[in-house]
Amino acid sequence: MNDTKIQWHPAFIAAMNLEMADCRDSLRFDREYNLNVKPLVIDLLITKNQTDISINNEIGCIFRGHNIVEYKDPVDSLNIDVFFKTEGYACLYKSYGKTVDAIAENDITMTFVRENKPSGLFAYFQEHGYQVSNPFKGVYYITGNILFPAQIIVTKELKPKLHVWLRALSGKLEKQDLQNLLEHMRQLTGKMDREYAEAVLEVAFRANIQILKEWMGDVSMSKELLEIVKPIIEPQILLREQTALEKGIQKGIEKGIVKGAVDILKDFGRKDAEIKTIIMQKYSLTDKDANEYL
Repeated sequence: MNDTKIQWHPAFIAAMNLEMADCRDSLRFDREYNLNVKPLVIDLLITKNQTDISINNEIGCIFRGHNIVEYKDPVDSLNIDVFFKTEGYACLYKSYGKTVDAIAENDITMTFVRENKPSGLFAYFQEHGYQVSNPFKGVYYITGNILFPAQIIVTKELKPKLHVWLRALSGKLEKQDLQNLLEHMRQLTGKMDREYAEAVLEVAFRANIQILKEWMGDVSMSKELLEIVKPIIEPQILLREQTALEKGIQKGIEKGIVKGAVDILKDFGRKDAEIKTIIMQKYSLTDKDANEYL
């Protein structure tokens, strides 16, 4: 995976919009929904525009009127404390209705999305009597001692062709996965859908930059594919080169400063051993690096 900080959450919002494209007009998506004036933020709140609509999408089957979605990127953990924290957010969300009981308890669900199955959390469920069912591949319903219906979406296990967008949020994709992603993108016609797809595609390529580099060096790459991926990889190369240049310049500046200090100390008659001790302390140099300046 590329070392550059990857912005997973915006791509997740885009992926969810694409996953729910068939019923998106009946839903409202509120990214980073603020629960209060204090920094209590829900990753994604999905509410139904009409309470009587039904959703056939595997991920949206569980949805009711108000649906709290917590996304964990590939380096984040999903444990029982995160589960309870989100349940607490759901309680606060219910209590902040405009009138008393404006948001019904049985009209709220919780969804947790993560690339890998959180084995520790599932072990906790088993040890404490929670019921876990698996109605669809990669979709787990949690029932039992909880306040609201909950599901955990393990994106790695989702059906590849049916859930290409959420599965794309990974740093462990293969060429075939990216090819499927590009093929789905080609089929999109709406401006909004294309923009969502580009957000997902950019993160997928950033997280799997080596595959993209291989493609860029493939003379058989189609012009269409080249036009899609070129704007993504070029900023990556530019950023890496710029960072290397900046580090080189900074290192050169630091060397010049230390060399100047050594020259001044020598002019004042200081001995090499004394100078070495001074510059090692002042500039945090190793014994070997200090010797290079003497």
